[in-house]
This record gives sequence, C-alpha cells and structure tokens, in this order.
Amino acid sequence: MCAARPALVEHADRWVLPFRGFAVTKVEADWAFGLTFDDQGAVRISSTMTLGWAATAARSETARLKPECQDVAAGLALFNATVLSAVASKSGGLRIVFDDGHRLAVAPDSDYEAWTATGPSGMLIVSRPGGDLAVWTSQP
Repeated sequence: MCAARPALVEHADRWVLPFRGFAVTKVEADWAFGLTFDDQGAVRISSTMTLGWAATAARSETARLKPECQDVAAGLALFNATVLSAVASKSGGLRIVFDDGHRLAVAPDSDYEAWTATGPSGMLIVSRPGGDLAVWTSQP
C-alpha cells in the first residue's frame, strides 16, 4: 500500500499547506529567511515576521525577525523542529506551528511579496503585494 502524498487543501478563507510532519532540515538567511522541510518543500520570507510560541506552550516571549536587516538569528531555533500545521490565509498571511511550541507568523506586505512557499506536486504560493495569494499547483 502506498502512502498518500501530502496535498494542498483549500478552505473558504485559507489554504492548509502540505508540510505537516516535515522537519526543518535547512535554515537560510540572505536577503530573505528560508526554511526547507525534508527536501519536500520550502518557505522563503522576505518581510518582517514574528517568532513566538503557540498558545499551548508555557512560554510567551516573541521576537521580530527582519530578513532585510539579516536580523533572523532567533529563527535558527527552528532547525530540526517538525511542522504541526502550516496555514496560508487568503488575505496573504502565513502561520506555521512547530512541535517544539514555536509559532512563526508573517503578515501580508502592502508593497512587496511577503513570502513564497513551494511544495509537493508543483505547488507554488506567493503572498502578493496588498494581501492576497497567487496559487499554482499541478494537482487536478
């Protein structure tokens, strides 16, 4: 029996990204902040983001990461964390929750593409300037 491939799932107000269960195997920092998930997908963030803790975590501090200033050191803590959920709101935001309690959130940007995500089956999602998404996939 073959395992089902992860799939992008559309809801009325959001897309559930197919990263659940994937570990962060690479963290990159240049003009953007990048996470690679088990060589099955990736997220590149070029806008300010918030790294904090999910509601279930006992911790409450947050950090603002600014890729344009290479101020992303706190994001190194995500290396080897496993994705519990990854959701792209149709208004352009991104939220990823990890098994270690971290929560990464990116708001849409009024002037620039805030983030992009690539994944299985040719998936590409771009948070477009002004706050909506462009979505491509080879899924039927």
